[in-house]
Amino acid sequence: MLPKLKKILHPLWQSTSDLLPILVVIAFFQLVVLQKPIPNLDQLFIGTVFVVIGLSLFVKGLEIGLFPIGESMAYAFARKGSVIWLLIFAFSLGFGTTIAEPALIAVADKAAEVAAAGHVIANTAESRASYASGLRLTVAISVGLAIVIGVLRILKGWPIHYLIIGGYMGVVIMTIFAPEEIIGIAYDSGGVTTSTITVPLVTALGVGLASSIKGRNPMIDGFGLIAFASLTPMIFVMAYGMII
Repeated sequence: MLPKLKKILHPLWQSTSDLLPILVVIAFFQLVVLQKPIPNLDQLFIGTVFVVIGLSLFVKGLEIGLFPIGESMAYAFARKGSVIWLLIFAFSLGFGTTIAEPALIAVADKAAEVAAAGHVIANTAESRASYASGLRLTVAISVGLAIVIGVLRILKGWPIHYLIIGGYMGVVIMTIFAPEEIIGIAYDSGGVTTSTITVPLVTALGVGLASSIKGRNPMIDGFGLIAFASLTPMIFVMAYGMII
């Protein structure tokens, strides 16, 4: 009974320790700097408990679900020896996880609202929905292509730093020509793609693929896909802003 209880309580304690610094910072600035009582303390406590439980379940789900399935599929594709199907899977994985990313949905909706308020697009529900959908599709396609490039890098053994340097040179060049209204959105789009859904599956794909290919080191070759996933959306979204 005791080992089972310990197994249940350990993730909860881990999540609590992860959230503790945030709670200390909030309490310090609220009580010491602002010198005001913490509002809605009961709601804050209940919300914190929910976050701890949800975070614990999420991390456990990654360990027993998403990471193993990503690695097993990478092994299966490597054994199958079909590069075309592997690249199709890589694109589909990047596209599918990104289009469903909650953070991207939130940013796209907010960007549409601000664009409408700033008269960049018509202030109608249809225009805002179209703008947000176009932004999400642009980012999802860019991440899909980024994962394809990352998989090719693992297969071919290309050095990652050349690709990253070249990519950020492209970002800088695009920043010069892109409209000012889209630059901030483009940079934020690169950040929100690497969130709760995309990161676990893409990381598992890279590590699993590098582990299953002879001559590849999972530590050296297995990581780096996330860097491409955060880089390419900046270029594609700035191009999207230039087009629309």
